[in-house]
Amino acid sequence: MRRVWISVAVLGWLGTWGVPRVVAEETEVARLTFAPQVPPPIARKKPAVVKVHLETPEVDGILMEGLSEPTKYTFWTFNGHVPGPFIRVRQGDTLELSLANPKTSIMSHNIDLHAVTGPGGGAAVTLAKPGETVKARFKMLNSGLYVYHCAAPPVTDHIANGMYGLILVEPPDGLPKADREFYVMQGEFYTKEEFGKEGLVTYDREKALEEEPTYIVFNGKHGALMEEGALKAKVGEKVRIYFGNGGPNKISSFHVIGEIFDRVYREGGMAEPGDANIQTTLVPAGGAAMVEFKLEVPGAYTLVDHAIFRIEKGAVGQLQVTGKEAPEIYRTVK
Repeated sequence: MRRVWISVAVLGWLGTWGVPRVVAEETEVARLTFAPQVPPPIARKKPAVVKVHLETPEVDGILMEGLSEPTKYTFWTFNGHVPGPFIRVRQGDTLELSLANPKTSIMSHNIDLHAVTGPGGGAAVTLAKPGETVKARFKMLNSGLYVYHCAAPPVTDHIANGMYGLILVEPPDGLPKADREFYVMQGEFYTKEEFGKEGLVTYDREKALEEEPTYIVFNGKHGALMEEGALKAKVGEKVRIYFGNGGPNKISSFHVIGEIFDRVYREGGMAEPGDANIQTTLVPAGGAAMVEFKLEVPGAYTLVDHAIFRIEKGAVGQLQVTGKEAPEIYRTVK
């Protein structure tokens, strides 16, 4: 007797006669954004298969602007950026991830998503040699804000060279509305050359082992969130910052000078209602936090790692707020 195999998405049973029923999977392609932008909230109420395509090019980029020429560095990346793209899915979704490693890479790469349950957070089944593409599926079991990073050996070097990003797994009912959402991620770079050296600088593994970073920056570049790159919002708006720490070594003491966090979801957990009225929150290497605050007073607000000398290494940014003055809250007195 000849066997016929039928491929179905989901097989269910109806009534007492065991009649098969095919339930189609809803599929969508994830909208990915680069820091400081965040994809829009998820409107659907049912789980779906969410397709995400990542590539792992090793690229020369700007680490710091210089007087005559920039300081450049060979970053190992997801999709050509440090940090990698922001991924937004929903609890109960299935993440279908394809990872392509270009032929021009000198290293094999994979991905460990802290949101994934299973060996290596997915790293065990996503290793791609130069020129290879791999694909895997992962069920999103838990809501939260999670770091992802490359975990190919030596994992230390892959993270130190910039291979990290954030994935948000929204709870089934979504998150409370925010007027502005921003993606900010801290990272360290260890160079053989001194701070500010112009031209192409090189990775120093010995400095990384000693945990002595040359640069500590937001969003992959010294000054990424300053001047034209500053975050922008208006008085009266509720701001939500998804803050991650790629490390590889240092704990971040995230603080916004002149603001108090109305809510902090520590270490990426989504338990309601979060902690209230927090001045500074600790974010471990390989961890994340979600902070929210409402803007009452216009002006410039400085984002820092409050291990304050790190400002001089690049851990500083700015939020520029426009709108009506609020003298009942903040004013000079003659």
